Amino acid sequence: MRKALKNVCFMILLLKMCIIFGQETTTKKRIVIDVGHGGKDSGAIGINGIQEKDAVLEIAQEILSLNENSETPMDIYLTRYGDTLIPLSDRTRLAKALNADLFVSLHCNHSNNPNARGVEVYVVNATSQYSDDSTWLAYQAQVAFNKKLGYESRGVKFANFQVLRETINYCPSILLELGFLSNWDEVRHLGVKENIVAIALSIFNGLQ
Repeated sequence: MRKALKNVCFMILLLKMCIIFGQETTTKKRIVIDVGHGGKDSGAIGINGIQEKDAVLEIAQEILSLNENSETPMDIYLTRYGDTLIPLSDRTRLAKALNADLFVSLHCNHSNNPNARGVEVYVVNATSQYSDDSTWLAYQAQVAFNKKLGYESRGVKFANFQVLRETINYCPSILLELGFLSNWDEVRHLGVKENIVAIALSIFNGLQ
């Protein structure tokens, strides 16, 4: 109970800070990377024990590192920086408070079919002024993962995920499913540091 209260207080403080920062003018792109799951919500669990929440956090941290070492860094914020459960509504509030230029949600996939493999990119099944940009970005991400990393492309898909539904009226937003933890090849791939860096670099280049 105390830990949950601490997490809520932290998010409230963060949102207040973001509102202040969001009022400042900047020429940098402001991007919110939603790191899926966290805390007691492990997300999918791989057949080798890898947890989705850990894999996507590692990828997000590599994106931050790439940005810090870039000659033209962007303003990148994560919805969580550690193993913390953040409510979905707080994740989308962060994007709104920051007046984000883009919202990207990171996840890994799972299937009862052990042969299922590849990357899926989702956009919300709704219409707004940012719908076309979201769809275009989703297709660009699919192409990059397929051509640069060799991932099988499972296509751009439309869904009503809360984090997409609640951000599409404020900025372009996409959700990435970065391989299947139920597939031996892909779960082993995600367990190698060099591959995590390669995935992060592909995402980072797309953000730029």
